[in-house]
Amino acid sequence: MNKIFISIIFFILISIPVYSSEKIVYLDVEKIMQSSLAGKSIVNQLQKKREVTISKLKKKEKDIIDKEKKLISQKNVLSKEDFENKIKQLRSEISNYQKERNKTSNEIAKQRINASTKLLKKLTPILEEYSKKNSIRIIVQKKHIVMGKKEDDITKDILDLVNQKVKSIKLD
Repeated sequence: MNKIFISIIFFILISIPVYSSEKIVYLDVEKIMQSSLAGKSIVNQLQKKREVTISKLKKKEKDIIDKEKKLISQKNVLSKEDFENKIKQLRSEISNYQKERNKTSNEIAKQRINASTKLLKKLTPILEEYSKKNSIRIIVQKKHIVMGKKEDDITKDILDLVNQKVKSIKLD
């Protein structure tokens, strides 16, 4: 009799749906990084730096090409040793140019990562405040969600808050 009573109570408790006032929502962080004022500011600053860098590198590349053409035109005039020495110098310049190009590319990539990290650090307190205010238990990134209701997507709300609180991020 006692076992039957416990079984019935256990069955009733399992079959009753549990409703919680806390909820789980998701957020498209990539959209915030690209669409927010601060994210657009980062993209614009990086684009300007990239354009300046490309301009400088193209100028150096043109100088190297001009030197190469000049050297080729002087091949018959120069002695074999002078020609070999100038080829070594040209190869050295080309090597330095390639190293500089890789270095600047890596620097821009590091700046992008650092700026994104700064934006995420500013995003964290906004998410904490939003979750407390709206009784949210968990916020998950959208890229980790297979399926979810549109009502659980808080990207637009957070994007509005980020635009109000974070206007731009300065690059180093």
